[in-house]
Amino acid sequence: MSAMQKYQMTFTKIMHLRGPSIWTYRPALEVWVNIGELESAPSNTLPGFYERLTAWLPSLIEHRCGIGERGGFLQRLREGTWAGHILEHVTLELQTLAGMPTGFGKARQTSRQGLYKVVVRAPEEKVSRACLEAGRNLVLAAIHDTPFDVPACVARLRELADTLCLGPSTTAIVKAAQARGIPAIRLNEGSSLVQLGYGCRQHRIWTAETDQTSAIAESICGDKALTKSLLSACGIPVPEGRVVSDADDAWDAAQSLGLPVVVKPLDGNHGRGVSTDLHAHADIAAAWKLADAEGSEVIVERFIPGDEHRLLVVGGALVAAARGEAAYVVGDGQTNIRQLIDLQLNSDPRRGETEDCPLNLVLPEKDPAVLFELERQKLTTETIPADGQRILIQRNGNVAIDVTPQVHPDVAADAVLAAKVVGLDIAGIDLVATDISRPLREQGAAIVEVNAGPGLLMHLKPAEGEARPVGQAIVNSLFSTEDTGRIPVIGIAGTADNSPLAQALAHILELDGRQCGVACSTGLYINRRRLAAGNQAKWSSGRKLLLNPGLNAAIVESSLQSILEEGLAYDRSLIAVVTQADSETRLPDFFIDTEEHLFSVLRTAVDVVLDSGVAVLNADDPMVLRMASLCDGETILFSQEGKTAALAEHCKQQGRAVFVRDGRIWLATGNSETGFVARETLPAGMGLVDMLAAIGAAWALKIPDSVIRAGLETL
Repeated sequence: MSAMQKYQMTFTKIMHLRGPSIWTYRPALEVWVNIGELESAPSNTLPGFYERLTAWLPSLIEHRCGIGERGGFLQRLREGTWAGHILEHVTLELQTLAGMPTGFGKARQTSRQGLYKVVVRAPEEKVSRACLEAGRNLVLAAIHDTPFDVPACVARLRELADTLCLGPSTTAIVKAAQARGIPAIRLNEGSSLVQLGYGCRQHRIWTAETDQTSAIAESICGDKALTKSLLSACGIPVPEGRVVSDADDAWDAAQSLGLPVVVKPLDGNHGRGVSTDLHAHADIAAAWKLADAEGSEVIVERFIPGDEHRLLVVGGALVAAARGEAAYVVGDGQTNIRQLIDLQLNSDPRRGETEDCPLNLVLPEKDPAVLFELERQKLTTETIPADGQRILIQRNGNVAIDVTPQVHPDVAADAVLAAKVVGLDIAGIDLVATDISRPLREQGAAIVEVNAGPGLLMHLKPAEGEARPVGQAIVNSLFSTEDTGRIPVIGIAGTADNSPLAQALAHILELDGRQCGVACSTGLYINRRRLAAGNQAKWSSGRKLLLNPGLNAAIVESSLQSILEEGLAYDRSLIAVVTQADSETRLPDFFIDTEEHLFSVLRTAVDVVLDSGVAVLNADDPMVLRMASLCDGETILFSQEGKTAALAEHCKQQGRAVFVRDGRIWLATGNSETGFVARETLPAGMGLVDMLAAIGAAWALKIPDSVIRAGLETL
């Protein structure tokens, strides 16, 4: 048998863990890998493997692994480690090279010989799956000493990531939201529509547009003539101009306005089809043709001398400003202009075609404006300029130099007013000025455009100057300082059926005036109306509640299988309830075959409780009681066996407890005890564990005692 036949890795199961799981708080892929004969062939026994792998992926030296220092993984490779562990690190590195760095990974052996669970963070499932598949092929090629084109592989993965992952503008907003504890949910694949917050507290963004962005304002922005008219009426300096019907009309308008002029599409964007500083009839005719190809109509305006600037206004305040500069090449007497563009402009690492590059590549074959600019100078891309001759290549499209501190207060006020006149919550204000530190009127400068959905990259990653926290500014405009965009999420877990508890809690919440949704093992409900029957204690059902803008509370039961296959539907919860943990429960299909394995599954619900939240735990169950120390927030213990030693110790630390004594249910806070309700007055059909858990959760939610009693009595 050849080595090619002998050494293989087979994926027997791949699960996308969309939410917090037994491994990590964030989305991940868990793949079960059968390494076969490689179980008896660690890395140090494979001739040449280390050298080939590190030659292909030299950046693996940055992986610290369990050793905790740079080069730690390579040390493990030299000493001898197994294929599952190697696959983990190679997959993580491919994700990083694809532009999707994550860093988290695990590889754990199962009870089955040769079968490993390999887990990697997966911000975008399809990209992570592709990296996983490529990682396996790369590792096997290194083992078998067969060719593998790493650059081509990385290029394909990078292209996939660029297509599917959130762009830099949206990513900046999402990260700013998460830094404030605001949850984020991507609503569709391949675009940047994201929900920030849950339920009725949510806002939506689409790159730099929000659910507060007016459709009327967007329409106004799309009509440059109307925009200028409105701005001018409010005293904001704008260049004179008018819409023209053809090239001859453009020349007539230019003569009327006075040369030089600007010709641009009426509803264009990103500077496409814009030609500036035009003097000659032929140039204006050519510019009209260029603009006409980009928009529905063409406008001619008076030319404003100076540099192009982009000012970003968010929520009525100026938050960032950038200046543009024209792009030039300098001749050497030997090289043509096309080659000079590549050597002097496109070689700049800040330029590229991906969204994370602050400057675009200059591509004459794709940009008619570049060819037009050369034509105005009676040049072509094949022209060889004289040594030292400076050639203008591009007048605009290079706005990436941060000038935020230099903006004069009057200029900032004009920009803010322009956004307000148009009606935009987020606006990109384009203006031309020779000196942004002086008022516009003083220097004959003007605002030339107002843009909805402005790009943020020039402010996030300027070619020169300091990056600006524009994502944070957008989040702060949507959510007040104390608002985390969260509704109360009550997560329920346990080894028994928890639907009676979920239904009881929903009833109490509805009596308290909440609009409540429930996803549990008997169905999916909104305000007691069943939307789906059957077992809904799963990720997809819980997620539906969080997306619903009509809800201000969500109760989500998570089955053991759902936690293992999909993760939790929510990132954090206000309340976690764990009812019981039958120590004999096993899930052999998931290799959950010990008490500790079971504990690791159930604790997931407690691990994600907010600092301001509460875990409600069954103190009569030793495994559940162990989870009390894992909660970041408060813990409420409950017991049907009276004030046990565990409850007494908990109360001694000023904790809260719910327990049964002498036929009554009692509430205790520290040394203070209150007889809450007689057991006999409550429905006999509901289990005592569920009833105590419901009381504890409702108490944690600060629902009045009278409402809790009424809810239990009327179940």
